Amino acid sequence: MTPAPRLAVVLSHPNQYYIPWFRWLAANTSLELRVFYLWDAGVTARVDPQFQTSFKWDVDLLSGYDHEFVPNTAREPGSFRFSGLRNPTLPARLAAWRPDAILLFGYAYHTHLRVLLWARLHRVPLIFRGDSHLLGRGAPPFATRCALRLLYAQFAAFLPVGAANRDYFTLLGVPDHRLHFAPHAVDTALFNPAEPSHHAAAATLRQQLGLALSTRVILFAGKFSPAKQPRELLAAFLALHPLDTALVFVGDGEEKSALHALAATAPAGSVHFLPFANQSEMPARYLLADLFVLPSRGHYETWGLAVNEAMHLGVPALVSDRVGCQRDLVTDGETGWVFSADTPGALQEKLSHALATLADPAARARLRAALATRIAGYTYAQTTAGLLAALTASVTQ
Repeated sequence: MTPAPRLAVVLSHPNQYYIPWFRWLAANTSLELRVFYLWDAGVTARVDPQFQTSFKWDVDLLSGYDHEFVPNTAREPGSFRFSGLRNPTLPARLAAWRPDAILLFGYAYHTHLRVLLWARLHRVPLIFRGDSHLLGRGAPPFATRCALRLLYAQFAAFLPVGAANRDYFTLLGVPDHRLHFAPHAVDTALFNPAEPSHHAAAATLRQQLGLALSTRVILFAGKFSPAKQPRELLAAFLALHPLDTALVFVGDGEEKSALHALAATAPAGSVHFLPFANQSEMPARYLLADLFVLPSRGHYETWGLAVNEAMHLGVPALVSDRVGCQRDLVTDGETGWVFSADTPGALQEKLSHALATLADPAARARLRAALATRIAGYTYAQTTAGLLAALTASVTQ
């Protein structure tokens, strides 16, 4: 019998989106999997500079799969700078574990470049996982394209998460046969619309906010940063002044004071703020909502996994055309709504259209059925199929 492939995963730190997938792989495939973490953020309380608060995830990040933490000797450990991940013992640990392939998340850190060199020297195939896109910014400068083409030539396979990410890799010279679609997915066990406790928590939250059962709720959840445009969403809401509708912000960040100041001009009880919510609290926040809005225009919104979460719970999304998941998940007028980030007034116009659609029970039912069908293709099973295809292609080259 051929032994199961040994796959080493190199990841900056425990991530609430990837850990459930690693558990799924351990439970549902024959892979021998070990995750090598380069930093302990997520399991140790840290200050997030964008949320401007200290937190650690309140869900189990470490059980159900094989992993180890590699000592990080960086003077200022973190994933916000090239030198923040410096793990000199990682090559020796990889050598001791003897992987058949390495799945590398990202490349922009000191340790990642060391892994690239070690893998090439020891003829261990590399699989790349990243979700960059070019939405709203076009092709990189010529010198950058040349450097990235050289870098990506070192990888045997790639796991594009969606259409915009695939276009990015194609532009940078990655051939089609090395691209294996592995969509971004979330933990459907947590974001399960049939879970009674989620609905009970949402009902309690609605009562605490003083919202009637008939009041429609628009939800923004994330970092209050200019690139995510929470102020633009609030301005659009205030301009529309929709009847029996509330806007709820969940999160924290640098725009907080400006948002509160602008919200002070709103009718009483129409705008609410909830603090940063940990992972286990988010299903109730989504179920509170009739519409989830992600109006980002920043280039860093590489996907928007909150859209997956909302859709699994039956909540449609309104997103900008700069959000990485838009082409895959949100088809305007079919599974949600899309506005042009570069067109003045477009957010307000689409918000008005979305609220009008949601007020029609038949149109709302059609929308919910369509989004349920769409999101059904974005699960760990589909992501794993792409990974296994990439792994098979890599180790047989």
